[in-house]
Amino acid sequence: MMDTAELLKVFQNHRGNAIVIPGRGGKHWVNISKQPNRDLPMGDPAMGGHASFALGLALARPDLKIVLFDSEGDVLMGMGALATIAEQQPRNLYHFMLDNEVYATTGGQPVPNAKVMAYDGLARACGYQHTHKFDNLERFSIEVGKILAGPAPVFVWLKVRADIENLPINERKPWRKRSQWQAVMDMQRELGISGR
Repeated sequence: MMDTAELLKVFQNHRGNAIVIPGRGGKHWVNISKQPNRDLPMGDPAMGGHASFALGLALARPDLKIVLFDSEGDVLMGMGALATIAEQQPRNLYHFMLDNEVYATTGGQPVPNAKVMAYDGLARACGYQHTHKFDNLERFSIEVGKILAGPAPVFVWLKVRADIENLPINERKPWRKRSQWQAVMDMQRELGISGR
């Protein structure tokens, strides 16, 4: 298994100008990213919301590379998004899924059937033509550049160590440096889009 912060540091070296939705990796990504105005740390939407948000952004801006760091809990709660992404075939969406085998946001409850699930196979069954699985940082480091240069949509299953903060959400140290609204406004400025 890999450490989420370490794999995000490796990814940063290959990011280019991609728009990043850090999802469940957000609390690490805000301290790693070198282009925060191209990041959309949206926090915790309803479980499963990150993939649908990333798909909408990818379809709206096919000229931009969109990278999502999802979680297995989100994928399980919103599996319809996998089939919809596969059907829409956005050529600019790179879907990375962090799998720590627990619902870390809500206290570390085990994800059902976590030791048996094959998320790369699930993504293929939904229609993703390109899938990968990594549980080793060295191998991920070698392959991530090729994945990001390759065809999309792509689904990348990443086995990571659980990072559980077992406090009520309102007692946790806030990790976001900007509100959702500020992140969107910063992105609009970065991309030369006028706000409405």
